[in-house]
Amino acid sequence: MAGKILIADDDKNICELLRLYLAKEGYEICMAHDGQAALEAFEREKPDLVLLDVMMPKMDGWEVCRKIRAEAGTPVIMLTAKGETFDKVLGLELGADDYVVKPFDAKEVIARIKAVLRRCAPAAESEQGVISYENLTVDLSRYELKVKGRVVDAPPKELELLYYLASHPNRVFTRDQLLDEVWGFEYYGDSRTIDVHVKRLREKLDGASEKWGLKTVWGVGYKFEVKD
Repeated sequence: MAGKILIADDDKNICELLRLYLAKEGYEICMAHDGQAALEAFEREKPDLVLLDVMMPKMDGWEVCRKIRAEAGTPVIMLTAKGETFDKVLGLELGADDYVVKPFDAKEVIARIKAVLRRCAPAAESEQGVISYENLTVDLSRYELKVKGRVVDAPPKELELLYYLASHPNRVFTRDQLLDEVWGFEYYGDSRTIDVHVKRLREKLDGASEKWGLKTVWGVGYKFEVKD
């Protein structure tokens, strides 16, 4: 079995279409048609990935994503008819791993699912390293961020991005390079994804140390700067 996918969408036709395509790929499918049912199915089924519609009755997808992120790092791909930048940024800030705008091609959704699951599998299957600087520890074996000795909540992609940059101190990376290295070559998003995650990380790391920091290199990208 390729894995278990929870499809949460109040449009039953979309659910059935995705179920048919995903079943052919070997995925086990569970479905929910409102936000509350989605949370209950998430707790009960323990899926490997959630396809989550934004506009649902009882509880919208934003709130469902927020609640999932409060307790688990399970990958979430948002499904919505809204394509404005604000909605994409909000989804990313809440911890979504990808964002698909309706109408979509089912084959593209499957490609994104496979890409997200591949990115998440290594961290789940093998112990990653631990990066430490003054007042900062990024532990990918536990998916834990500590700032000044205190655990700080951070979605998986924020941790992976910070870990990657901190693993290459003072090296400048373009946004596209970071998308390739952290999100994977199959990622269909745009470079604003990086800006959103860096902004959130800076808020969490603010004032931690004067010896290091996330720096913008204008016209190029970002680096984790370590001072001598």
